Amino acid sequence: MISALRIGVADDEPHMREYYQDTLSLLGHQVICAARTGRELVQHCSGDRPDLIIADIRMPDLDGIDAVGELSREEPIPTILVSAYNDRELFERTKGEYILAYLVKPIKQADLEAAITIAMQRFEQFRALRREAGALRQALEDRKLIERAKGILMKRAGLDEEAAFLRLQRVARESSQKMVEVARSIMKAEAAFQPPETDRAKSQSKDST
Repeated sequence: MISALRIGVADDEPHMREYYQDTLSLLGHQVICAARTGRELVQHCSGDRPDLIIADIRMPDLDGIDAVGELSREEPIPTILVSAYNDRELFERTKGEYILAYLVKPIKQADLEAAITIAMQRFEQFRALRREAGALRQALEDRKLIERAKGILMKRAGLDEEAAFLRLQRVARESSQKMVEVARSIMKAEAAFQPPETDRAKSQSKDST
């Protein structure tokens, strides 16, 4: 269960700001900022950094992606981005390391609660990687490898995301390795099970005949 969080929200629609304040309060969290624009979000949260940001993508002045990018330049803040549009181009822009969940309006309370849980779990994983890597840039690179290894474990062992990460941690601890080293080993093992391109071509040729 996620403990009470101090959350900064940003949306240019008044009813959405009211929705966040009411719903997040019901979920046990505190809204410390309800900004109307991305620039306002940056101004409010630069000095009083929240535990989590929930921001609309399309806002006047400064959009949510760029606003969170500014706030996370030196120290990432876990972020949930929200949009009324299921837009592929927008989704490509949301792949920053600090963006950990994405919601499309209208947002149900249960969906918001689940997104908060996922975002904070992923951020805890990122912080564990950063402690291990010792540097922000290296932690960001390591996280990409860890995400790929988690995906392999989830597929091969039928685990959920949190269980896959915990297994990586356990294997790393028992083998006295870093998690990223275990992740590389998993990816190498997965690659070994993939047929070479020549074998694939032969197989496809047989199938076509």
